Amino acid sequence: MPTTEELGIALAEDVLKAVEEMGDDAIINEVNKIVEASSSGLQEAYMAAVRAQRASVRARDHLNARLKRHRAAQGAQAAATGG
Repeated sequence: MPTTEELGIALAEDVLKAVEEMGDDAIINEVNKIVEASSSGLQEAYMAAVRAQRASVRARDHLNARLKRHRAAQGAQAAATGG
């Protein structure tokens, strides 16, 4: 049997996929209200997972942008020095 945390993570993943497909963030709060009415533990795990996954996406986007800028600068520097 999955733990409350595992259930919250799985639910968050499914909801975030639905948000991406439908383009509607409101579903996060709709699901949150449904879960909160039945299980505060699951609600906390779900919202923590939503926040964590969104933060991870933002952090990865930032990292990828920094790497892209760094690699472009290295390429420009190599071209300038004939290397």
